[in-house]
Amino acid sequence: YVGSQTVNQQLTNHAVLADLAALNTSWLAIYNTINRANNVLAKLPAIPSGAGFADSVKKQLLGEAYFLRALAYFDLARTWGGVQLILKPTSSASDKPSVKRSSLADTYAQVLNDLKAAEPLLPLTTNRIRATRKTVWALLARYYLYQKDWVNAETYATKLITDNNYTLLKPYNSFFANNAANTKESVFELYYNTTVTNNQASQWQPTSNGGVGWIKPTDAAVSLLNDPTIGGGRNTLVQKVVSSGVTNWYGNLYYRTVGTDPAYLIRIAELYLIRAEARAQKEDFIGSNDDLNAIRSRAGIDSANIQDKNALLLTIENENRVEFALENHRWYDLVRTNRAGTVLGITDERKFLLPIPYAQVAVDLNLAQNPG
Repeated sequence: YVGSQTVNQQLTNHAVLADLAALNTSWLAIYNTINRANNVLAKLPAIPSGAGFADSVKKQLLGEAYFLRALAYFDLARTWGGVQLILKPTSSASDKPSVKRSSLADTYAQVLNDLKAAEPLLPLTTNRIRATRKTVWALLARYYLYQKDWVNAETYATKLITDNNYTLLKPYNSFFANNAANTKESVFELYYNTTVTNNQASQWQPTSNGGVGWIKPTDAAVSLLNDPTIGGGRNTLVQKVVSSGVTNWYGNLYYRTVGTDPAYLIRIAELYLIRAEARAQKEDFIGSNDDLNAIRSRAGIDSANIQDKNALLLTIENENRVEFALENHRWYDLVRTNRAGTVLGITDERKFLLPIPYAQVAVDLNLAQNPG
């Protein structure tokens, strides 16, 4: 972050304080999503069939609500740790239940419960902007990776990889360039239009493209992406702008001046790398290299043939870094593999979780702050 609101550099520098406004904005948005899902789950079953909702539609909407609540609690868990599990709608501040924070294990257990509840309710169709049974499988693959359940991570990733509705597109930028959306690369993306807009492009793009350029790729990321032996075709994620003899690099994933850029929540590339990691952990080196090389081949870089478990896992970690250079995977990958301290030089392990927003702790005595 290089913008004028220097307080946001706390996120860049891994020195986040509880009163950072962006924390509270995100926390509120996620719990608002949970509350909306809770309203659907509580009230939809009481609507009689034939009152504008066919049974098949009711099932789908309930499944979507379970899925979105699972996704919300998953992101809360991996960002803040165990949180308050609110499973009934809250209509006002006065009826907010007195609930203490659950453990991380119990929070993740709620994620799994919701995904398992969603799975039979959702249609076995392909939809890249609404949850289906396939979307549940994709998030289950990610969930099991975080739980170090390598067998299930591989099983659920395989369900998507073997589905012809999803594929690694060539060249790499096919899923985002030229105003692309809902491509076969996407498993799940956030849809925007000219009425409901995505403001990321204005933050990422330089002034010459109508933005402010406050969020920029690091020099290290630019160097990796522009290395033809590492980044290959993924160099299209960044663009060079020379102004008054000074060269700057900007991210190019979000660029549409009308704000219709999709946000990519799950791409099929992630399922390949999930399976590669799971197979490496199981010492299936042939299968792991095959999945890793599917990603590398699409990027136009040389194949790997690594028969040492630790070396293979490190190569997969680095491949994730480049493949999802601008998609918010890196931090979570390093934390879940206990590599954040080594790679980023963070000596205080308490920083691996973000602080609970001060505005929330101040009004809820049941909400304990994270250590430190």
